[in-house]
Amino acid sequence: MAPTQKTHSRTVSAETGAKHKGAKRRLVKATLRRAKPTRSKALSAEPQGFLIVGIGASAGGLEAMEEFFHHMPPSSGMAFVVVSHQHAGHVSLLPNLLSKCTAMSVVETEDGMRVEPNRVYLAPGGTHLAILHGTLHLMEPASQERVPLPIDYFFRSLAEDQKQQAVGIILSGTGTDGTVGLRAIKAESGMTIAQDPQSAKYQGMPRSAIAAGVVDVAKPAGQMSEPLRAYAHSLAKPLLPLPEPDAIQGLRKIFILLRDRTGNDFALYKENTIRRRIERRMNVHQIETPKQYLRFVLANPHELDSLFQELLIGVTSFFRDPQVFEVFVQKGLASLLKGKPEGATLRVWIPGCSTGEEAYSLAIMVKEYLTQRNLRFTVQVFASDVDSRAIETARVGLYPIGIAGDIAPERLHRYFTKEDHRYRVKKEIRDLVVFATHNILTDAPFTKLDILSCRNLLIYLEAKAQHKLLPLFHYALKPQGLLLLGTSETISGFERLFTVIDRKWKLFRRTAEPSTLPHLERFSGGLMTGTTETRAEAEVSLPATRPASIPMLIQKLLVLSYAPPAVVVNGRGEVVHIHGHTGAYLEPAPGPPT
Repeated sequence: MAPTQKTHSRTVSAETGAKHKGAKRRLVKATLRRAKPTRSKALSAEPQGFLIVGIGASAGGLEAMEEFFHHMPPSSGMAFVVVSHQHAGHVSLLPNLLSKCTAMSVVETEDGMRVEPNRVYLAPGGTHLAILHGTLHLMEPASQERVPLPIDYFFRSLAEDQKQQAVGIILSGTGTDGTVGLRAIKAESGMTIAQDPQSAKYQGMPRSAIAAGVVDVAKPAGQMSEPLRAYAHSLAKPLLPLPEPDAIQGLRKIFILLRDRTGNDFALYKENTIRRRIERRMNVHQIETPKQYLRFVLANPHELDSLFQELLIGVTSFFRDPQVFEVFVQKGLASLLKGKPEGATLRVWIPGCSTGEEAYSLAIMVKEYLTQRNLRFTVQVFASDVDSRAIETARVGLYPIGIAGDIAPERLHRYFTKEDHRYRVKKEIRDLVVFATHNILTDAPFTKLDILSCRNLLIYLEAKAQHKLLPLFHYALKPQGLLLLGTSETISGFERLFTVIDRKWKLFRRTAEPSTLPHLERFSGGLMTGTTETRAEAEVSLPATRPASIPMLIQKLLVLSYAPPAVVVNGRGEVVHIHGHTGAYLEPAPGPPT
């Protein structure tokens, strides 16, 4: 005989996620049946064989969820986890309401539930929901002082656990919760969807995600089932491998199209990284073979812009790996500043800075250290990236509210100001950082640096590019300067250029080994051949030249009109010629040239 299951009768509000200002809540009597958790007997480190779809909603989200589940087939083979903004102890009517829209089982999540396909799991209010090896866990919020961001929290956990089997959907709601989480899902090759803002009752959350460039598909809630099912079908169907020569040629053709479209060459990026990102774009568009994708790109050039963003997107956050920053300050910065006179300039470069979180984090750490010890140094932080859109975001210094989960409350209060549902880096920190569009593989580096932080860029590059960049870093740094790499990166083969300060957290010190500027691909060939004139040699009087011919004058006029600004330097780094207006990129300091 089956045991009798208890039911709980509670009086609750029928409106989920809606705002009640000056209006009475409509109270109804609801009987909720709490499902028993399905507990896993064994933990598998592999993602599930089905999609796990995280759905984030807030104000106005009830109508969107009803529309979504009304159009989602009950036997789709996917699992759905709904996270909304609810207070602790709030008993939601969502199980009853959503059960009327779908034949799938709708249950309230309990600790230790194993996720199964064709079921809907509802996160309880007042807790954070995490997933590990396909099992849901209820987590206590880390601090009452932090802004509760349950959607970002679950999406990040889902991305790390399920990789490309993860899907994140943002529905109606105010604020920016979910934007940071969607970025994490996309970085792990999952799929991201947002409700079309025009169809949302409250546009804040979907509009924030779309503006951040982390959304693959934007549709009304009732039209999301089709791209979801198509994506699931694409993942279930293995790609037909091309013969190796054809695959290589196909990649090279895409590289050519990307270079022509964006001016950036991805030939030195790891092939597996490129393949994985292209495969994700194919899944989003339901394209089955690489040849078909190449034809699609040729017919739709704007897809190259999306692929470009796809190749550059990475996991970034404020104070990522906090131990790294602690080691940097204690073992690196402290000893570096001991050898500097008061009032000296501290020069820092962060190549591959993306949207600026790493650069601002480093600037804050340096600022804190100097302030606490009452030290006076001029701080110059240069941050660069090939993605001009990311650089524009970094310059503005305005981030989703989700960054509050990565920053200690006292730092958040000290260095950020809250603007609506976002945080802006305060001017005192923004003024320390100069952002620039720059390709580290082809453009001349920033030089005379005290600190160079290049974390988690080398891992995406082929060995040839890595062997080029490490000598470049040595050239850019002053003797005894600090180099900070990602935890999976190494200086292997270049031990004579750097000594180890902390092997685990990849902090190194530049040696006094003589250095020369490595060859830059963009300037290969004869463009610079014969340019050996030094400043002293330029002062030697030259014989009068004959009058220029008309073809020479035309050539000079064309160069002045169409050639980009440029600065020619000799082997010692001294400027010997300036062409065009360089004010947008650099401004010589007053006084004698140095």
